[in-house]
Amino acid sequence: LEKSRAQRILWLLEELKVEYELKTYKRQDKQAPPELKKIHPLGKSPLISVQADGAADPLVLAESGPIAEYLIDHFGPQLAPIKWQDGKENQVQGETEEWLRYRYYMHYNEGTLMPYLVTALLLSIIRAKSPFFIKPVANAIAGNIESGFLSPNLDNNLSFLESQIKSSPNGGGFLCGSKLTGADILMSFPLGAAKGRSTFTKAKYPALWDYVDRIEAMDGFKRAVQKIIDVEGSYDPSL
Repeated sequence: LEKSRAQRILWLLEELKVEYELKTYKRQDKQAPPELKKIHPLGKSPLISVQADGAADPLVLAESGPIAEYLIDHFGPQLAPIKWQDGKENQVQGETEEWLRYRYYMHYNEGTLMPYLVTALLLSIIRAKSPFFIKPVANAIAGNIESGFLSPNLDNNLSFLESQIKSSPNGGGFLCGSKLTGADILMSFPLGAAKGRSTFTKAKYPALWDYVDRIEAMDGFKRAVQKIIDVEGSYDPSL
């Protein structure tokens, strides 16, 4: 789906180096088209269809997190950290720090960070689209939400992510250590969108800023972006 978070799955497929067929859909009145409902009842994107040899019907998966986990489990275990510490296999608290971070960020990106960014987007739309005669009221409401709820939570999360990059295991340049993982791929959209909308600055969050620059400079990311440009004519990482 154009202008969606599906770019992350495209990047993941590029990193996995598996053969795939890309099918794109155009938005209608800024919404997903009805054709997507023929593939999945919610009609949302991204969606993938996987069909094994001999299977009667394809497996259809929705939601970026489950899609990424399924693809990594089957085609790219190198994009997940080692789970167990030596000698602590299958024990409670036997997991490595890298794997615990990985599991956390596979869910944090949509469960915690994205809702704040979507709220920021909605408030900006309210400010821009409100009729002139109610704009002062709309601006006041939006301002109160930003100052009392949104800004403190965004600052808290961005400070947390800054510290996570600085404390990455083994001095790594990624969220879970020294190697790219599926968690970095899923985090690329909200952080890229936040950077593009000037939600954070290099002066205040230098490690986080450099991290986003680093992942967006990777060959797989660039190949995914180029495929989007080839299909859509441009690439817009903002919300």
